[in-house]
Amino acid sequence: MIRIEDLTVRLPDFCLEHIHLEVGENQFFALMGPTGAGKTVLLEAVAGLIPVHGGRVFIGSREVTGLPPEKRGIGIVYQDHALFPHKTVLQNITYGLRFHKAQKADADKRLPQLIDLLRLSPILNRLPTHLSGGEKQRVALARALMVSPAVLLLDEPLSALDPNFREEIRDALKDLHNAAATTFLMVTHDFTDALFLAERAAVMNQGRLEQTGFTAEVFRRPSSLFAAEFVGMKNVFSATFSGASAMVGDLVIPLERPVEKPGQYLAVRPEDVVVSREATPINGCSPVKGEVARVADYGFYFSITVKTGGGIRIQSLMAKSMLPDTDPREWRQAYVHLRPSSLHLF
Repeated sequence: MIRIEDLTVRLPDFCLEHIHLEVGENQFFALMGPTGAGKTVLLEAVAGLIPVHGGRVFIGSREVTGLPPEKRGIGIVYQDHALFPHKTVLQNITYGLRFHKAQKADADKRLPQLIDLLRLSPILNRLPTHLSGGEKQRVALARALMVSPAVLLLDEPLSALDPNFREEIRDALKDLHNAAATTFLMVTHDFTDALFLAERAAVMNQGRLEQTGFTAEVFRRPSSLFAAEFVGMKNVFSATFSGASAMVGDLVIPLERPVEKPGQYLAVRPEDVVVSREATPINGCSPVKGEVARVADYGFYFSITVKTGGGIRIQSLMAKSMLPDTDPREWRQAYVHLRPSSLHLF
């Protein structure tokens, strides 16, 4: 549905260079990256809000590179909602219809569906100043979808919301995507949002795409050091490989199978690392002994860092339910268990 070919955008202090990206029809796609990576610039280039200096943008089979925003069949929702403060919720939702030649029968059918799906009925006559953050975001979503866009662009739609509203809007986005024949392209730096909502994702860095793929694959099998660090891999080590073993400093770590094309790094997500006080192997993992260097209590789970004899620090995230009878903050030594199937080489 969205096809970007060799796109280049040059701004006074930033450039997008040779971006190639495809988002399938009715797909929910997450564009991730740190602040300043170029995510919003790419979004606005697709929307036609900033000029491009090279490449082409397609919506479906139609090239829209030279078209103004209103001719592209695209809706956009920003994190600050951008509602008209002097218009009611209902007037905000229906405002875009005057600029689109949607058939009245379609619009009349779509309006009650959106009101019901986004639970807006009790607030239709309110002004935006009397709405909560979550309510404003739901109104902004309804307004964007009211004109039945082929593509909906979402620029950090959840970042300005508190946790309760965030979960509410995340659920609403999931419902909207399931109900609407619309392709969603969302900019976010929040891993939870991307994993919950998006089928596919890309990681951006300094105006270029580092990695694109299925969302879970990007998180579990990053293809670059930047992508690994950005998606929270935490345990990324320079390594050498021989047969079915990886050498990280003084550690020899068993792998699932012999390595045919070794890379430079060995990585494992912290939630896949088990730490215990006992040397007994867990799930067939060979335990690695070390000193407990740091324990942080995050409410429902502990972050535990173990320093091995070779000075390698391995971080684990363990739910407290896995440690019901002991407090790792009292430990001096511990054993790290690395399951070969959880190890990633790149």
